[in-house]
Amino acid sequence: MALAFSLRHHPRIASPLRPSLPRPRPRRLPFCVACVRPLASPAPGQGEAARGGSALVWFKNDLRVDDHPGLVAAVAKHETVVPLYVFDHRILSDLSDEMRELLLFSVKELKELLKGQGSDLLLGFGSTEDVILELVNKVKPSHIYAEEEVEYNLRKLATTVESSLSAVPFSWGNPEFIFWRTPFYDFKNLKELSASYHEFTKLKLSISLPMPAPTIPVLSMELKTSALPSLVEVKNYLDGAPCQSDDSWISLKKASPMSILKRNRNQNIMKTDPAERGEYYDEKGKETSSTFNNVRSTKFSNSMFVSQEGSLVKGGTNTVLNALAAYLRYLEGTARDDWQELHDKLRKAERRKGASFSALFGSALYFGTISRRRVYYEAIKYEKERNGGFLSPFGYSAPTVAAAVDAVCSMEWYSVLALKSQICNEGVYPVWIWRWKGHFIQYTAVGNEGPAALLVHGFGAFLEHFRGNISNIADGGHRVWAISLLGFGKSEKPNVIYTELLWAELLRDFIVEVVREPVHLVGNSLGGYFVATVAGLWPSLVKSLVLINTAGSIVPTVSSIPSVDVKLIQERKISGLAWLQAQLLLLFLRSTAGKFIEKCYPTNVERVDGWLLGEILRASFDPGAAIVMESIVSFDLSIPLNYLLGSFGGEVLIIQGMKDPLTKSKAFLSMVREHCNKVTVSELDAGHCPHDEVPQKVNSTLREWITRVESSLHILERA
Repeated sequence: MALAFSLRHHPRIASPLRPSLPRPRPRRLPFCVACVRPLASPAPGQGEAARGGSALVWFKNDLRVDDHPGLVAAVAKHETVVPLYVFDHRILSDLSDEMRELLLFSVKELKELLKGQGSDLLLGFGSTEDVILELVNKVKPSHIYAEEEVEYNLRKLATTVESSLSAVPFSWGNPEFIFWRTPFYDFKNLKELSASYHEFTKLKLSISLPMPAPTIPVLSMELKTSALPSLVEVKNYLDGAPCQSDDSWISLKKASPMSILKRNRNQNIMKTDPAERGEYYDEKGKETSSTFNNVRSTKFSNSMFVSQEGSLVKGGTNTVLNALAAYLRYLEGTARDDWQELHDKLRKAERRKGASFSALFGSALYFGTISRRRVYYEAIKYEKERNGGFLSPFGYSAPTVAAAVDAVCSMEWYSVLALKSQICNEGVYPVWIWRWKGHFIQYTAVGNEGPAALLVHGFGAFLEHFRGNISNIADGGHRVWAISLLGFGKSEKPNVIYTELLWAELLRDFIVEVVREPVHLVGNSLGGYFVATVAGLWPSLVKSLVLINTAGSIVPTVSSIPSVDVKLIQERKISGLAWLQAQLLLLFLRSTAGKFIEKCYPTNVERVDGWLLGEILRASFDPGAAIVMESIVSFDLSIPLNYLLGSFGGEVLIIQGMKDPLTKSKAFLSMVREHCNKVTVSELDAGHCPHDEVPQKVNSTLREWITRVESSLHILERA
């Protein structure tokens, strides 16, 4: 395949099984385009005089020319602007095939748009630092424009590119990096901005307008360009990447928890009565049925979707804007085939009020083919059109407008929290950002050597709930990760239906993409049930399991396959009653949180300090907190713990605070001992959260446990 220019391939990242942990050191940005509005549009008659030299615009997840402050500033200041996108394995390897296909659609439309203005989008394959270094030698840019990132992998990549260029003494001078943002709000100092959404809304900050697309100067330099690769070519490139993970490891992400449960149930049914089975799975685990195979859906030639079965809107900005127009105007109806198809997808995705927007447009926002404030602007413009130029103080007239506005405003808040954590981390541990299905997830990692352990919190908590454990366990010769789950802490709280399988899938992907090796999984309360689910469904990811006052039940009569209808989990919907219960529960928790949590710390109430209560209350005001609560009140945790532990088949440690006010500890442990194998029990004089109430005791138990299990595993490996 022809490349945009000759490339050198140098593996520069660590082994996928043992990634290096140093966090990119935050630095002062030389210039923030988004914060200097007058520079984005030079005064009439002064633009040409001010322009000179060349600039490189490095596209990543900002695949648009509309509302692109970096591109606007580059065009205003430079005669020559060279757009670049790099297919780097460090960015592409964790994407699904559907997301890669969406990426190719987006890059294609951006490339065509730029070529229509006499410019082009140069495409490179390989390590970004090598591609940019070679291009800098050809173009000799004075500036490189790139979006400021919050995600750890992209921040690390940007730091690597900067370091690579700074190590080379260019005769014409080293290019200066300009990192830009596209903020909703005009706040002066991010460090001083409150992390409380409740306090933030009191500021009543105005939302900035999107920038129009600039006119790109003709690219007169003779630089080789290449055609857009196919999905097969991208996959072939990734297969040959220097740090490509083993296929069996990556394939774990392709097996959804629902498909595993269905397959196991169907295998059990086949042993009893094959006639009762309504569907089956082929040798690759793909669900099939005679009814399904006879259904043919209509596929429009002008479809706006990546696939016939999926719900991801494809293409670049123009396609997404057309889809957004169709989405907003759902109530009006339409005779257009492409809009009718989108309306059909909308109805299927609306599993709870407003959930359809993120399901359809979340991936387009992730790749930046449209900006959040462009979505906001288009939604408000349409709302004004419906209401004679006015906005009602009583809410929006169309539910689709409300869904779009609520979604992008929520995304913007969590983007601000993520950026704040990178620029001015105020916690004890470094906070990193991982994007899961486009959502911002906060985590930390401490320790540079030894076996890996992942700590998972319970309901209403966050990664800092392991404040007394992370460093102590790491000091014992372990590498420790802790995560704030989707919907908790300062991680994003999107409009989705939260289920135990959703959280289990998140933990699976975190282990595969971030930790990149099997872990000792530790979970408290509801987090205990989630880690047990991961171990039961994907046992190869887990070295051992530690459950601290876990949620879940033991069912004595359960067979090797759970006698539950897995469709109830898959098709779970939120009722109006659940919404009311969630609102009342939030109000109750906010007013009684202190007394309730103190009951969970019966032997060490002093640990329930102002910081802990403050963080719990802060998160309860976050956008989306009520949605999480709706799902929680609908939980039934229908997969028995003894089934999950039996499916895992490995070593399990249960740490039980015997004074837990939420559990009958003696009865629970009696059931565990009778119906579970390979389980070790440690009883502690503590309540529901022993790891935070008596951290010293839990830490010593965990360190001894991990050491013993590792020793046993080494003996088995040598045998």
